[in-house]
Amino acid sequence: MTPPAEQSAVDDHEAAGRADEAAQNQAAQDPEARGEDAPGRRKGRGPAAPPAAPDDAGGVQVRQGELIRALEALREQLDAFEFLLDVPGVEEAREARLEIRNQLDDYVLPRIQAAGTPMLVVLGGSTGAGKSTLVNTLVGARVSATGVLRPTTSSPILVCHPDYTDWFLNGPMLPGMGRVRGPAPDAIAGDQLVIIGSDALPPGLALLDSPDFDSVFEDHYEFATKLMAAADLWLCVTTAARYADAQVWDMLRRARENGATIGVVLSRVPQATGRSGPAEVVEHFGEMLGEHGVGDARRFTVPETKVEDSRLPEEAVEEVRDWLVGLAENADDRTIVIGDTLAGVLDSFRTRVPELAKQVELQVEKRAELAQEVESAYGTALAELDEATRNGSLLRGEVLARWQDFAGTGDLLRSLRVQRGRPGRRSNRRHRSPARVRALKAALRSGLESLIISSAEHGAEQAVARWREHPAGRQVLAGPGAGLGHASPELSRRVTRAVSSWQDHVQELIRTEGVTKRSVAKLVSFDSEAVSLVLMVGLLGYGTSDVNVEGGTSAVPQRLLKALFGAESLRGMGAKARADLRSRIGMLFDEESIRYGQAIDAAGIPDETVPVQLYQATYNLEVAR
Repeated sequence: MTPPAEQSAVDDHEAAGRADEAAQNQAAQDPEARGEDAPGRRKGRGPAAPPAAPDDAGGVQVRQGELIRALEALREQLDAFEFLLDVPGVEEAREARLEIRNQLDDYVLPRIQAAGTPMLVVLGGSTGAGKSTLVNTLVGARVSATGVLRPTTSSPILVCHPDYTDWFLNGPMLPGMGRVRGPAPDAIAGDQLVIIGSDALPPGLALLDSPDFDSVFEDHYEFATKLMAAADLWLCVTTAARYADAQVWDMLRRARENGATIGVVLSRVPQATGRSGPAEVVEHFGEMLGEHGVGDARRFTVPETKVEDSRLPEEAVEEVRDWLVGLAENADDRTIVIGDTLAGVLDSFRTRVPELAKQVELQVEKRAELAQEVESAYGTALAELDEATRNGSLLRGEVLARWQDFAGTGDLLRSLRVQRGRPGRRSNRRHRSPARVRALKAALRSGLESLIISSAEHGAEQAVARWREHPAGRQVLAGPGAGLGHASPELSRRVTRAVSSWQDHVQELIRTEGVTKRSVAKLVSFDSEAVSLVLMVGLLGYGTSDVNVEGGTSAVPQRLLKALFGAESLRGMGAKARADLRSRIGMLFDEESIRYGQAIDAAGIPDETVPVQLYQATYNLEVAR
């Protein structure tokens, strides 16, 4: 059967997930709901399911399993992306993501699965605040180093009842830290957790002396924040001389935002001297706690007193000891504290994860900007190419020479076969023109291929130039972006295939849709391949002012085609042929631009699915709770 306090917390948690803000406020005003008779229980905290005992009813086990799966899915989503781009707030986002990720592994998941284990109290504070001295006094022995050399606590020291030393040495909490069985020499340093057993502590309590969070060593600060996030109860220790330091309040803010149950110890409070006595110091400290949103934290004061053998007089820490031991020895109170902290952490994910998602959206926006730059570069190249295939600029050199050879030697007229005459003669004329037809077709294909490849090169150059002007683009180009400034090596082969297919398509249009005018059809038939070339020459701008042909024959393609098919039929075939050419070139450019998307993916910039999945993971977690 589920313990009454645990089952109540579970039921309260599910009710909170369904209640609106008014109902929650009403519950917060209920003294019984606040648990005012339970030492250390925070007021106004949203309830949460505490660790479920192994013999819980099946319904609780199902809910716990659903919660674990939702948390593991959240962890997977946090691992699925990186904050690659240097956008405003990215450093804070990277740190916040790491904190959530670590808190899931170091505390949330182990705590949900670790029923009946001690309440972990982490002592944190600034250099010289007296954390180690307080731990030594509570334990009744020198287990943590003290002295004038700062920082004195190089490695975190965890003290627990001997029955639980093996659990902390081999258990799931803080899996990323090494373990050393104590007592250990003061020289041990680094990412090592020293585990010491002591009969002075009740089985339900474990004390962890963390490194100073304002240490000159950066890794000490990292350890301090990591351990704070893994605490069932975080006890902030500061002094009457340094409680106003900004870093003290920064850590208290972080602890509150991360959902920790908080206690504060103001140590080294001086005796009444001069204009300011201990009462004024304690009162001002309390006002600052309220101003920073932690006014409901349990407060203690330790007077300035003599330290002997790294320990304070017993009476100096009596209130702190009674509070901690009272919570540890009362299973209901201990469960409430653990459940409140776990609820606080899970509640914090409601805002912390969506804030991460918003930061990811900034990364996605930059990704979209880079994609838009590529699209604009190739769009401009396509527009320039479209104009070049209209204004006759392609019909120079080899293409023009082949056209004049085809049109000026009579082969063009011979492609139009008069219906009267001897069949054999018509057959002979039909076979005189293929050489010039093939030459013109090859020249058109080669010229169009060169124009497309040149435009693709220009598009690639412009895309890279735009990226170099964009901070995110420079980051991508610094990685896997080599070769993006030129057309891809396989473009030439694809262009050849596309242009050949287009020429075949135009010939098919002439064959299937080129209905000869009734007045002409009685007299003349035509060679579809030859006439398709005439249509291509006309589409590519033959007869514009930029193409001067001797003898006034610049309008020959259009006049001939209109005479054969009529203006309306010609417009229809021309529109279809031009649209097909533009479509094929557009597909080629789209294939070229894929490389840039691949470079963005290879760089690790998240796409639009990542923030959606983070929001979904947050929702799924709320449902599982």
